[in-house]
Amino acid sequence: MSDSAKRDASEVSRIADQLRRVCDGGAWLGPSLKEVLSGVDEDRARRRPIARAHTIWELVLHVTAWIRIARERLSATETRGHTDRENWPPMASSWQDTLALLEREIDALEAAILAFPSERLDDDAPAPEPQTFYVLLHGVVQHIAYHAGQIAVLQK
Repeated sequence: MSDSAKRDASEVSRIADQLRRVCDGGAWLGPSLKEVLSGVDEDRARRRPIARAHTIWELVLHVTAWIRIARERLSATETRGHTDRENWPPMASSWQDTLALLEREIDALEAAILAFPSERLDDDAPAPEPQTFYVLLHGVVQHIAYHAGQIAVLQK
């Protein structure tokens, strides 16, 4: 394996590592998404402390949706946008089910990243906005970090 191939093969591992750090802990920015969510019960998740702002529950559903959308784009063969309902899914089921869905989607995205051919990272992703798979994957990690910060503020 060439040095270039070794470097490229490890890039998907590094991206998966960044996903885990922002979700589980050890991120440079501070508390991870799960650390910020620890101790949030259904009542707190449902509260709207800032008028017209999203609740913690809505933010978790939104983050979960974009983790799924990013994962689906890794294997998509044609460009598909997303609906408003996909972007901001309604609160349904229970808070515990929502957290379990988040965990499943994080695991599924991590597996999809690790299985993704590193030589395709610079290929165009099937997204309405022009971006490579590399930008898509780093973007979803950044998106999680952004909303984790919002959730942290909502808890204060």
